[in-house]
Amino acid sequence: MPVPISYPGVYIEEIPSGVRTITGVATSITAFIGRAKRGPVNDATIINNFADYERNFGGLDINSSMSFSVRDFFLNGGAQAVVVRLYHADPSRTSSSTFVVGAVMLTAAHEGSWGAYLRAEVDLNVSEEVATGLGLVKSDLFNLTVRDIGSGGVIENFLNLSFKDSARRVDRVLAAQSKLVRWDGLYVAPAGPPVAGKDPVTEAELELKAAKEADPPDAAAIAAAEAALQAAVDSMSASNGIALTKTNDFTPINAERDKKGLYALEQTELFNILCIPPYKSTGGEPNLDIDVSLVADAAVYCERRRAMLLVDSPSNWDSKTTAVDEFTHPSTEYIGTRSKNAALFFPRIEKPNPLRDGQIEAFAPSGTIAGLFSRTDSQRGVWKAPAGIEATLRGVQSLSVILTDDENGELNPLGVNCLRSFPVIGRIAWGARTLRGADQMASEWKYIPVRRTALFIEESLYRGTQWVVFEPNDEPLWAQIRLNVGAFMNNLFRQGAFQGTTPRQAYFVKCDKETTTQNDIDRGIVNIVVGFAPLKPAEFVIVKLQQIAGELEV
Repeated sequence: MPVPISYPGVYIEEIPSGVRTITGVATSITAFIGRAKRGPVNDATIINNFADYERNFGGLDINSSMSFSVRDFFLNGGAQAVVVRLYHADPSRTSSSTFVVGAVMLTAAHEGSWGAYLRAEVDLNVSEEVATGLGLVKSDLFNLTVRDIGSGGVIENFLNLSFKDSARRVDRVLAAQSKLVRWDGLYVAPAGPPVAGKDPVTEAELELKAAKEADPPDAAAIAAAEAALQAAVDSMSASNGIALTKTNDFTPINAERDKKGLYALEQTELFNILCIPPYKSTGGEPNLDIDVSLVADAAVYCERRRAMLLVDSPSNWDSKTTAVDEFTHPSTEYIGTRSKNAALFFPRIEKPNPLRDGQIEAFAPSGTIAGLFSRTDSQRGVWKAPAGIEATLRGVQSLSVILTDDENGELNPLGVNCLRSFPVIGRIAWGARTLRGADQMASEWKYIPVRRTALFIEESLYRGTQWVVFEPNDEPLWAQIRLNVGAFMNNLFRQGAFQGTTPRQAYFVKCDKETTTQNDIDRGIVNIVVGFAPLKPAEFVIVKLQQIAGELEV
């Protein structure tokens, strides 16, 4: 805007350059949806390492295949994950631990048996000055201390709480500040003032200790104290839930509207990869499979969110023959999708289960593969296929099916990505095709790195061109668009993301009167056309060898 001129002299005016830097988005934020020991339900929580998962969701759990997948993700190079915990209530048991301490009725903040490890104490060492400031008397206030002895000794202290309606009303403070407890049910102030005391389990533990330390010991008193302790523990016992189901947990009624289940990911701004670890029991073993209809729903959702879905092969694929027969069955969809935004990996991985004394068990590979994607992105870029001799599967001791080259040669043209075991090299990913990657489909989205590069560019440009909205739709705007989008594409070219030796061979950006006609302008539309020459992986290396004759005298 021109500076106002009022007096003779020199004026300084800054002229906008029109440069608006487009920053590439993250490429390997991985979302996990499934069962966990603890943590918020239907809430998308960002974590940056497995220690975060242990703090928020309780670590490895024998009933949670998601916990092992998240561990494998970070073990293999994953950097950031979004975790959604689902909980299916057991109708025969309570969902959350509830107890009373000093007339304060408390409930564990989240569902599950983890609440049995909560300990609480009320004391009356409060501030009279604070009471006066709240318009209360000192006897209206109390302090609350809550400890979680099952999660690294987390302690929460809440000072100068009250049952009276004030800025320190107990239910409001706990809802806003506590990660461990809530006021039990609707707020109803107790008739009397708070009293000092400990939670029932702690009180019972102290009574048992006193009975055992009595001289002489009283067997009847000890037995009574032990019974009281067991009763207190039982009163806090809650269910960890039962096995998940698609219709009740992943896609319940109004799930998208309420942002629950699969659609809890609407709470997060960005994710690039989706893993739904197996949750469905098959053949008497827990957490072995996933409903194919859920795979279909998840693939559609990933296409909408510009993300990739990693699909685990079914647990009954115990050989190449079974895999080929079921994957190519003419009338039954054993996988659930043939989406360009999905990829299938076979077979399952085998590794020790620390919760079962290190016994070797089969696990779904999606978490491991997602970590491999992240590691490859950081080392080489999203345009590099996450496969090859560098694509080692960390922590994997063996594979559930050992494939030969010929067997691999039957699966690869179908779009099934094989995990292989080679001498010296170890266990590696040996395939990089989407589920549109079957040779028969002849899809332009045949390869995972090509599809992921396109998704990366789309998401980056979507976020980086928001400033264009409501700008005057004419040549000055088009020139700025060409400048900024071209700079972004050129930066990718210089990083080696495209084919070609020159920018003209690698990409193009068009935004002018040819792409945006007068009719488009009248309708408020500006069209930007971006093209790029993707790098495609060298799947087949052919070495041609021939003998040559020695030097002959003619």
